[in-house]
Amino acid sequence: SIFACFKSFHCSSGVFIKISIHLTVAVIIVFLVIGISCRDPAVDIVSDTLEIEMTSNVAKFFRKVVQKVLSIEQAEGAGARVRRSIGTRQLPDFDPFLMLDEFSVRKPAGFPDHPHRGFETVTYMTEGAFMHEDFTGRKGLIQPGDLQWMTAGRGIVHTEMPATDGDNRGLQLWVNLASKDKMVEPGYQELLDKDIPRTTVDGVTAKVIAGEAFGIKSPVYTRTPTMYIDFIMQPNSRLEQHVPAGYNAFVYTLSGAAKYGGTDAEAHYTLVLGQGDTLEVTTGEKPARFVLIGGQPLNEPVAKYGPFVMNTQSELMQAMQDYQTGRNGFENARKWKSTIGGVDDDY
Repeated sequence: SIFACFKSFHCSSGVFIKISIHLTVAVIIVFLVIGISCRDPAVDIVSDTLEIEMTSNVAKFFRKVVQKVLSIEQAEGAGARVRRSIGTRQLPDFDPFLMLDEFSVRKPAGFPDHPHRGFETVTYMTEGAFMHEDFTGRKGLIQPGDLQWMTAGRGIVHTEMPATDGDNRGLQLWVNLASKDKMVEPGYQELLDKDIPRTTVDGVTAKVIAGEAFGIKSPVYTRTPTMYIDFIMQPNSRLEQHVPAGYNAFVYTLSGAAKYGGTDAEAHYTLVLGQGDTLEVTTGEKPARFVLIGGQPLNEPVAKYGPFVMNTQSELMQAMQDYQTGRNGFENARKWKSTIGGVDDDY
C-alpha cells in the first residue's frame, strides 16, 4: 500500500512522483468545485428531506416538514376544551416534549387540584387570564402574553382556573426532565408579557420565550435545553430562523396561513421538522402566527401515567404511591385543598 511505501521508505522515485501528481490533481479539482459553487450568491442542493444553501461560504441546512398533524379539539380537565398537538396517537411524544395543548376555557370549567412529578409545565397565555395556586401556598395570575415555567420536579399539587368571564386561551407545553433532574425541588420562572424580549425585523415579530431569535435571548433557564419562540409574520414576509442542529423541533400554527419548510399550513396544525439548522417560513396575502419549539433530545426511557413521568415502571409506581401516601415531596398533598378550584376526581 501507499502507507507501507512511505513507512518503509522503499517507494521508488517514480512511484512518489505519480502519487504527488495524483494528489495535486485532486486538490486542483476540489478548489475548482469550490470556486464554481461560490460564483453564485446561492447554490441550492435539494433532496426530499433537506435543502442546503451556500451563502457567503456559510452552509445552511434547511429543515423540511416530515409530518403534518391537525389538532382536533377534545375535552380535558373539568369541562375545558383543548387542541392537543403532541400527546396524541398520531404523535405520542417528541423527545424531550411530552405534550402541547392549545386550551380554551370558560368559567366554571378549568383544571382543578392535580399533581405532577418528573417534568416541567410551560403555560403561555394568549387571551384572558388564568389563576394559579399550589400546595406550597403560592398563588398567581397569568395574564395575556405572560409566561409561567413551572418545574414540578419531585412533586407538586396545583390548580389552574380561568380568571375572566370570557374565553381564556393559551398554550401549555410539557417538557421532560432528565433522570438526574426528575427529583429536584419544585420551582417557578414567571415573566410578565412586558418582560419577555421581542423585536421586529422585515415584517416578522419574534417574542423569545426561550432560546434566541434575531440576536435577542430569553432570560429563562431551561434544564432541558429548549427554544420556544412566538412569531407573528405580516403578509408577504420571509423568515429564516436558526434551530440548533440535533434539536427535535416542530411548529404549531395559531392563525393565518404560511409555507413552513416548503409545506403549506393554516391554523391548528403541528408540523414536525426534519433535521437541519434553519427553518424558512414565507407568507403570501395572509399574515400568520405560530410558535416554533425545539429541544435537545434526552434519549432516555420514558414511563408515564397521567401527570407522572419517570424513567422506569418501578419509578412510576413509586410516584403514584408517594402521592397517595403523602411522601417524598407530596407531604402536603393529603391535607391541602385549593381556594380557587375543586379536586380533580381522576387523581
